[in-house]
Amino acid sequence: MDAAAHERHMRRAVEVAARNPDAPFGTVIADRQTGEVLAEGLNDAEKNPILHGELDAIMRLVEARPDANWSQFVLYTTAEPCPMCSGAILWCGIPHVVFGASIATLERLDLPRISLSCGEIARRASSSFGHLEITGGVLERECDALFEEMARRRGG
Repeated sequence: MDAAAHERHMRRAVEVAARNPDAPFGTVIADRQTGEVLAEGLNDAEKNPILHGELDAIMRLVEARPDANWSQFVLYTTAEPCPMCSGAILWCGIPHVVFGASIATLERLDLPRISLSCGEIARRASSSFGHLEITGGVLERECDALFEEMARRRGG
């Protein structure tokens, strides 16, 4: 997908994230060939502590399309995936992750995070997972603003 498609899908992830200003981790999974949005997800850790936006979108896609060809997808998320979500992305076989805000931004804002990058998780994964392409900083300002508001709401 080109830069315009990345921005379009990230804008949708930002819209999804805005539905939970206390945890604005929004995710969109799109077909890399058609550009069709296949699933969306939102962090709902209040309901389930491991229900991050990426996992929500993955589970919704599994439910809607159990025979999906994961190698054709791109996952867009408003913040760099945590180690749990990075692992899930690798296990699913999604070959490309696009994120807005980085782990460094979450660190700067003193938000909950595990300071291990998606790239490091991918580098430490066995070669059987294949190569994970990672594109960071897409609509970074807009995504950072979501987390700056989250930090304000938390009193930071």
